[in-house]
Amino acid sequence: MRRFRIWLAFGVLLVFCSVMVVRQFEENQSRHVELREAFILLEAKGYRPQAQKLFQQLVRELESLPDTALLDDFDRTLALIDPAGPEQDNLIWRYHWTVSNEMDQRSQGALGRALKMAEDL
Repeated sequence: MRRFRIWLAFGVLLVFCSVMVVRQFEENQSRHVELREAFILLEAKGYRPQAQKLFQQLVRELESLPDTALLDDFDRTLALIDPAGPEQDNLIWRYHWTVSNEMDQRSQGALGRALKMAEDL
């Protein structure tokens, strides 16, 4: 056992660090969902200045969101707006279209990478 204590300590440290990384990722994800839901509630109840602050924070975080969170935001806001008609004064509508545009940009980038891969083969 003494010969392997370094490897055992390394393994324990590796498992601990892995658990902490996963925990931090889940915490960040739940914070974003909480922020989004607070934004929707404030906008729906008419607290415009407070909703505007949360809207700005959500837009700042948009680029760093994973695709799954982006899709969740898109689906959540789609249920609350009329996508056919523009509602520029509705922050939820504006956030929905900002998310939609970000999804389009990401898909174009993925399409470009896929085409490049196909050309390289």
